[in-house]
Amino acid sequence: MQKLVQGVHAFQSEYFSKHKKLFKKLSEGQNPETLFITCSDSRVVPHLITDTQPGDLFIVRNIGNVVPTPKLPGGTAAAVEYAVEVLGVENIVVCGHTLCGAMRALLDPKSIENLPFVKKWVDQTEKVRKIVGDRYAHLEGNELLTAAVEENVLVQLEHLREFSFVANRLKKNTLHVAGWVFKIETGEVFEFDPEAGQFLTIGSDRTPSVRPPPVTKGG
Repeated sequence: MQKLVQGVHAFQSEYFSKHKKLFKKLSEGQNPETLFITCSDSRVVPHLITDTQPGDLFIVRNIGNVVPTPKLPGGTAAAVEYAVEVLGVENIVVCGHTLCGAMRALLDPKSIENLPFVKKWVDQTEKVRKIVGDRYAHLEGNELLTAAVEENVLVQLEHLREFSFVANRLKKNTLHVAGWVFKIETGEVFEFDPEAGQFLTIGSDRTPSVRPPPVTKGG
């Protein structure tokens, strides 16, 4: 706790004192450009990864960066609705990350048998387990985990598009949706490219994800 208290003092004396005009403006209301949905993992820091300021991102965090379907209302669904309908964000990013504990639990359900609330939450990503089983049986270890992380991001994007208010904005081309994966080990961020059908690094080189492509049954 002492570390946090010292951090508050440092924030007030250093960052806040240098950005008083910004916080004065923010006290009058928020106008974020992006809804950023990511994992609760302490190693994922949205403002650090994107080099953004307070007020730029409307952030939703939960275990496994899950977007529940419209049939399951809750805090995440309410935040998505508020960001799209009230704040009028221009972008939605679903950002997963490597070495994700939620995806590790998905691949090894026995590891969370004694965590009933975690299990109920992770069960929402059951579709990902099936996809991984069908397409990535040739992988193991961290490569398999990364495949699950990437497929999970894509499944959550599907869930996002099931919300009518998201679908309407997408149809009008007033909203952009993206799927990212943050690689903790290297600091790289990969974005899903629909045309390439894979995750490519954000940057000029557009390097593809290191994991092998999926292998479909029968081919």
